[in-house]
Amino acid sequence: MLESLMNLLSLCFRPFSNDSAGGSGSNGAVADAVGRDGLLWFRDFGRCAAGEFSMAVIQANQVLEDQSQIESGPFGTFVGVYDGHGGPDAARFVCDHLFPRFQAISAQYGGIVTAEIIRRAFLQTEEEFIAHVGELWNVQPSMATVGTCCLVGVVYQQTLFVANLGDSRAVLGKKVGSTGGVAAIQLSTEHNANIDEIRHELKDLHPDDPEIVVLKHGVWRVKGIIQVSKSIGDAYMKHEEYNREPISAKFRLPQPMHMPYMSANPTILTHQIHPNDSFVIFASDGLWEHLSNEQAVEIVHDHPPAGSAKRLIKAALQEAARKREMRYSDLRRIDKKVRRHFHDDITVIILFFNRDLISRGSRLDYSVSVRSALEH
Repeated sequence: MLESLMNLLSLCFRPFSNDSAGGSGSNGAVADAVGRDGLLWFRDFGRCAAGEFSMAVIQANQVLEDQSQIESGPFGTFVGVYDGHGGPDAARFVCDHLFPRFQAISAQYGGIVTAEIIRRAFLQTEEEFIAHVGELWNVQPSMATVGTCCLVGVVYQQTLFVANLGDSRAVLGKKVGSTGGVAAIQLSTEHNANIDEIRHELKDLHPDDPEIVVLKHGVWRVKGIIQVSKSIGDAYMKHEEYNREPISAKFRLPQPMHMPYMSANPTILTHQIHPNDSFVIFASDGLWEHLSNEQAVEIVHDHPPAGSAKRLIKAALQEAARKREMRYSDLRRIDKKVRRHFHDDITVIILFFNRDLISRGSRLDYSVSVRSALEH
């Protein structure tokens, strides 16, 4: 385990081919580099109300299905990672609508942020997307089979809220006393049928359905179709009127739907930010397929913040190449779509806490609005 981690760290130390555009210059100033390197989009470094951030996404699918954003202002900082499936439409819709809904609901309560306000923003965005599916049913019925996982972090005053649907993940890097070490603490709850607890939860919700979870090709799936149990979208698994022709036969269920098989009600964790809390990694499951929580946190901790999101993606790709017994340089030459056989789309946003900024809150104006590239 230690040897594997050291290999990853040494590989990550070498930059991407155009890393000279980012990182620290000779005078020690950090460049706010934004750019592309093949299928990679990145913003190496930026400042926000909570501190600093680094952001990157690598494409593997023919059309990028991951979307992400960071929004910052007097209210605090909002981070969103949306891992689409079945196409990019749901993830793009959420990237357009979820933050504005959150802002509007918060404004109704004087600009405060609570777990219930975040939950309402999720559910309202779900309602709007399902209505969108209904509007397009006669011309684009496949929209009923599109969905997205949603991972959101909100820093408000001294509190971090983490809300999740699906299997993206938020991991806290926490300094361990005065040792110089760092601990990895997972803050998000994942909703994937491969997790025992989720299967038990589904069986409890559907006691009369022996096929609510089905083992198919070595993977547990809800109704034998989809791994995640929570999402925005996937109307065909939530509303019987969309589980019929003309959607593809592979999505249609033979028995009537008496209640939704999936949910858009997020699991929300509330975390009081501690002086030893250093950073949080928000990433789609494509990263966690190749790196453990501990590996990812160590890589971020052992290098400068600038370019850290890009560095994690490189580490994941190095590991994906190793698993296939190929060179990383050869993997990088593989084009999108074919690349999906080696790794998924991967999105990473790392938020580095600045306690001084967080404590001053709305007295500082760090207005930021950044979205990852829609397409490559």
